[in-house]
Amino acid sequence: MMRLLSLPPLFAIALSVFSAALTTAATAPTSADVVIYGGTSSGIAAALQTARMGKTAVLIEPTQFLGGLTTGGLGATDIGNKRAIGGIAREFYGRIWQHYQNPAVWTRQKPSDYFVGRNQPTGADEKTMWTFEPHVATKVYDDLLREAGAKITIVRGERLDLVPGKGVIKDGTRIVRIVMESGRAFTAAMFIDATYEGDLLAKAGVSYHVGREANAVYGETINGVQVAHTVSHQFTKKVDPYVKPGDPQSGLLPGINPASPGVEFSGDRKVQTYNFRMTTTDVPENRRAWEKPANYDPQWFELALRNIEAGDHRISWNPVWMPNRKTDTNNNFAISTDFIGQNWDYPEADYATRAKIVQAHVDWQQGLMWTYAHHPRVPEKIRAEFQRLGLAKDEFTENNNWPRQLYVREARRMISEYVMTEKNCTREIVATDSVGMGAYNMDSHNIQRFVTAEGFVRNEGDVQVRVRPYPISYRSLRPRASECTNLLAPACLSSSHIAFGSIRMEPVFMVLGQSAATAAVHAVDQRTTIQAIDPKKLEARLLKDGQVLDFASDPLPPRTTAKQVNPAGIVVDDEAAQLKGFNSHSNSSATYVGHGYRHDGNTNKGEQTARFTPDLPKDARYTVAIAYPQNTNRASNVPVIVHHADGDTKLVLDQKKKPAVDGLLQTIGTFRFVKGQAGYVEIANVGTDGYVVIDAVQWLEAK
Repeated sequence: MMRLLSLPPLFAIALSVFSAALTTAATAPTSADVVIYGGTSSGIAAALQTARMGKTAVLIEPTQFLGGLTTGGLGATDIGNKRAIGGIAREFYGRIWQHYQNPAVWTRQKPSDYFVGRNQPTGADEKTMWTFEPHVATKVYDDLLREAGAKITIVRGERLDLVPGKGVIKDGTRIVRIVMESGRAFTAAMFIDATYEGDLLAKAGVSYHVGREANAVYGETINGVQVAHTVSHQFTKKVDPYVKPGDPQSGLLPGINPASPGVEFSGDRKVQTYNFRMTTTDVPENRRAWEKPANYDPQWFELALRNIEAGDHRISWNPVWMPNRKTDTNNNFAISTDFIGQNWDYPEADYATRAKIVQAHVDWQQGLMWTYAHHPRVPEKIRAEFQRLGLAKDEFTENNNWPRQLYVREARRMISEYVMTEKNCTREIVATDSVGMGAYNMDSHNIQRFVTAEGFVRNEGDVQVRVRPYPISYRSLRPRASECTNLLAPACLSSSHIAFGSIRMEPVFMVLGQSAATAAVHAVDQRTTIQAIDPKKLEARLLKDGQVLDFASDPLPPRTTAKQVNPAGIVVDDEAAQLKGFNSHSNSSATYVGHGYRHDGNTNKGEQTARFTPDLPKDARYTVAIAYPQNTNRASNVPVIVHHADGDTKLVLDQKKKPAVDGLLQTIGTFRFVKGQAGYVEIANVGTDGYVVIDAVQWLEAK
């Protein structure tokens, strides 16, 4: 399926999920009312809710660390409309806010410096905070679990036995006990699979799917193979994929799928890409320089170097600022931290194979960071930007400052009597048995890298489409009654690939973990199955505990996309611009170029620029127009520099005003340009009084 990098010794702690299981104290109880497998955010919320309802819970975490992605580097919370988050999840983000009210915790910067230009929480978001350092999330979870007292028993370092015929013992449709590799068994009336992988539900004989469904399966429009749709995080230059450039007989560079990407909108067994959410900093005394891995294989990074040499000088990562001058750094553009196509075997693999896949991701990401920061074929300006940030020395200190948790964006997804689909996310269908809400875009990262008919490399699978806040069905958390009657799966719930791209956010997993535990306790109290509990009592308890089950929202605008503003012109989209900052992506407006636009987050004023460079066919005078979606929260004083054949012209653009051409394009003047890439338009955010938005720039030959 893939070529793995050569493997050095595994990180002893970061990959402990894949090392031999550690036997915990013999005094730990082996039975409880509810046993939760997976100490993710979903599992922690489930354990807390079980205890708060007066029942006992055993929380089993296969590694030594609780919290999954929330404590593992994902400190820039993905959620969309925060109004959709209630219950224990909102309590967690409230505790984060409380933590940062203490001036003593601001050791690397003043809070006023962090919040400058950012909107302070108001209304429904008051006294919550959605960005945080990883160690702070760990502290908050530790506090919550300690406060729960003896009703929660935490078991670390125990992995479910995946050997066929072992791991889960059932009596008919009921799980009697689950058994770890060590032989230790756990019994309960109810079980919850809160893992990202869905190992427990699979061992219990519950139906599941891995990969993408064809659009036709659930009547969707953006599921399956998406060759034509994939515009974001895409190659903007023609990059040769062969080991010997121009020679197909020499073979492909590693990481490129030699097969066809598949028929458009058809299903497959491929899953969206994984990466590590790195915690970096620009504080010199706390910054760890990027180191060249001992097993660095240049062939894996040749494609990235060729992409740069072809003219793609975008800074290929997305650092979002956290308190104390730290970032949550994610994937961005054509070749970045996402290890595209190298995780397809992960969901159903044994522990040893998963270990190799995880290590390959470590090797890729660390090797890419070193390449961008230090390789002599990388321009100095790009190297300097990657050297500006490095791993934070005071995070993940037991693991050489590398995140402990691989971002498993998608693995197994249960198939139950109710499957959440694209139609739920757009509210074409509304679930009537809500146990929580989703609100994030339908978001799939790229899935594969392939060669076009013209002989160039291209990414496939990235989809980002807006949703309305929508209810998530209780039936999507439980298996069919014919398969299992005492198991719930809040993190690998029943959902199509594209709907899961919206649901798969950490706050939603917390919400669903709490709701799953509520249902489990009701099943215990009512002496029935999880399919037969009283729905009215479940709804009443969820509302009592502050869960948000639904609310009215504005209809989505039509999904209209201006692929090219004027066919006669030269259009450079934001994805092709050379960016410093402008890491926030959106497609909330009804009309835009490509598949979205970017903005500065109304922060880091004076630090963000976007340079749009056309490849002009001839010397001529060109009328230049800037595309942006207008809004009242935009800046009225956006500085623009037009670099043309006669020098530089400085202008100020008012983005509060609606653009004159089709409500999207604002002409800024006519200038003389020479053939090629000598000219450009640069947009900045220095001194601006609102959000600065960048979408595209158009050059139209003057008549």
